[in-house]
Order: sequence, then C-alpha cells, then structure tokens
Amino acid sequence: QLCARMDLAGNSAWAVSPEAFNQTLLTNISRNGTIQSVPLDGISTVLIPVIYLTVFTIGLTGNTLAIYVVLRYTKMKTVTNIYILNLAVADELFMLGLPFLTTQNVLSYWPFGSFLCRLVMTVDAINQFTSIFCLTVMSIDRYLAVVHPIKSTKWRRPRVAKVINASVWILSFLVVLPVIIFSDVQDGLNTCNINWPDPNAVWSTTFIIYTSVLGFFGPLLVICLCYLLIVVKVKSSGVRAGFTKRRKSERKVTRMVVIIVVVFVCCWLPFYILNMVNLVFIVPENNVMAGIYFFVVILSYANSCANPLLYGFLSDNFKQSFRKVLCIYKGNGVEDGDPSLPRTEKTTFHDSFLSHRNNDFNGHMQTSK
Repeated sequence: QLCARMDLAGNSAWAVSPEAFNQTLLTNISRNGTIQSVPLDGISTVLIPVIYLTVFTIGLTGNTLAIYVVLRYTKMKTVTNIYILNLAVADELFMLGLPFLTTQNVLSYWPFGSFLCRLVMTVDAINQFTSIFCLTVMSIDRYLAVVHPIKSTKWRRPRVAKVINASVWILSFLVVLPVIIFSDVQDGLNTCNINWPDPNAVWSTTFIIYTSVLGFFGPLLVICLCYLLIVVKVKSSGVRAGFTKRRKSERKVTRMVVIIVVVFVCCWLPFYILNMVNLVFIVPENNVMAGIYFFVVILSYANSCANPLLYGFLSDNFKQSFRKVLCIYKGNGVEDGDPSLPRTEKTTFHDSFLSHRNNDFNGHMQTSK
C-alpha cells in the first residue's frame, strides 16, 4: 500500500494510506519510467492473501461483537463505551478495505473501476484517522475521569460523547480531503492509488508530513501526556489512600498505559517510519522489501483486530457481554446488573438484597405462625 512513484529526479514519493500503500509491492516505476514487477514467489502469493483474510475475519468478528453489545444492552451505554462503539465502527469499516486489497494483490491490478477505487480509498483513509482520533479521545476521557473526576462530570455525559464522536468523523473527513479528490485508477498501471498533480513530489511529500503529524505523532504525544498525568495523579493520591490501594491503582493504570501506548505504537510506527524514510532515501525494489511492506501494511490493520481485545476483553462488562452473546456461560450479565459497578459491588448489593428479602420473608412467616 505504500505506492512508490518516482519523479524525474529519481526520488520516490509514498502514499500515506494503507490502501494506497500496497501497490508498490506489486509494481513500481523505475528510474527510467518503465513499469517493473516486484518478484513474489508462489508461497507469498498464497500466504499473503490468507493472512489478510484472517485479519479481516478476526477484526470484523471482534468489532461486530463490540458494536452489538453496546447497542444491545442499555446499561452498556456509558460514556466510555460510547467512545468504544465509535472506535469499533471505525475499525470495522477499516477492515472492509482488506478484501479489495487482497483482490488487487492476487490479480496485480484493480478490477473494480474508478468509482469503487475512490470509495475504498476514502473509507480506508477516513477510518484510519478516525481510529487514531478515537484512541486519543478515549485517553483524554480517562485523564478527565481520573485527574478531574468532579469538574469533568458535565463533560463526561453520553450526549456530549456522541457529539464528540460526530466531530471526530468530520475532522477525519477534512484531513483526508486530498485522498478523496485525487484517488483514482492509475493509467498504465491499472491500479488504485493517489494520483498527485504536478509537482508530484511536492504534493506527496507535503501530504506525508501533514498526515504523519496529524495521524500519528500528534495523537501519540497527547496519549502519552494523558497517561503520564494519570500515573502522576495515581501516585500522589495513592500515598494518601494507603500503600495497598496505591499499589493496586499503580498496577492497573500502568498495565493500561503499556497496553494502549505500546500496541498503538507497534502497529503504526513502522508504517509511518517507512513513509518518512522514503522521503529521504531511495528504497530498493526487491523481494525482501516487498515482504517488509506487506508486513507493515498488515500490522496497521492488525491494530483494528487488537482494539476489541484491548477495550473489550479487558473490561469485565464487555467480557460478560461477549460471553452472554456467544452463550459461553449463564450468569448475571450486564442486562441484569449495573455495568458501572465493579463485580464486588454487584455481589455485595445482590447479597444485601437477598438478605433483606429473606429477613422479610422469615418475619412474615413468624407473624403468620
């Protein structure tokens, strides 16, 4: 998806969207302007589509479950879960580009026409940025909830969360307007890509830097800052709350920081590094680089597979909801309890309720006697 196009000076310019990133793996334009095929052996021809479709299946299933449980259970519609819902929608739409990408890889050309080319590129790019912006919004929300729990109550409401979600989509649309305008099937190559106008190198370089800052390095800075402030807050409050509580809080927050930041960086950093490196160096066209490009592309899509695990399975409420939907076990699911309460609080409330009910029942029996 890192479609390299060589200018007259011999410098290559890479497209920034994963969907536009892949075509260089199949065909490149050499220094003299002739089309060259990147050699892929038989194993790669079969293995790569299988990997793509596996990621597609896992990502689509996981995000569909996340969307369903939030929409299905009324008590799951908390502020955090509304953000998770938005993230799941973005990730699911992001996954929908993989079958088109796989088809182009197998056929070595784009068979779907100009309209679908522009549509797929647009959806892919918008949801790429929407996913990252969602992670940033969720990190800011966590910061407000932990550091400013009282002051942030007027902002941390479902209605406000829905407005923020809509704003995220609008912002993503504005960021990728160049993709919407210039995406098309390339003449000669017959592949779906971004066709930058002249001067090609200037447009491409500017857009790569622009999207790298807005789509990765900027959000990453905000995310790191949010969780750094959360850790500082937990440490300072933990001293007053007691040693045991402090250790538990630090462990929980640290785990979340590691999971969110490390997975986010690991999945997207190689993609943006390759984009930035190609602005400075001429990347050789060989089988090894083709394999690296494919790995980088699928790694960016794999982040959308990981998100349901990170924001779903690590939550007790989502875990119970998934199990209930999949009929893995029977028990008190989120439909029967308050998802905002921890499991221990639910148990205490349930036991207390049963105790009062039994006392009332026993008193009634004694009175009857």
